[in-house]
Amino acid sequence: MAAYMIARVKVTDPQRYRKYVEATPPTIAKFGGRFVVRGGQTVTLEGAEETRRIVILEFPSLEQAQAWYASEDYQTAKTLRAGAAEGDFLAVAGV
Repeated sequence: MAAYMIARVKVTDPQRYRKYVEATPPTIAKFGGRFVVRGGQTVTLEGAEETRRIVILEFPSLEQAQAWYASEDYQTAKTLRAGAAEGDFLAVAGV
């Protein structure tokens, strides 16, 4: 069953964050993941206005999503995000 990684990211240093954006796609692909949403325009329809960057990844399973996040490759790429952005990440099983 497919699973989705949802990230809400507050970018604080766009130039440094760009390096993270460039480094992550190969790490995601290694685990069968793909981008569904990658920071496009958002419109808040209800609740508090969302001003963070939204990223949604699709993986073949929840286990693959977790394995990607814990992988050495992603942990290395993640260091590029440190000091450039703050984020909330969650993985959820699809239906």
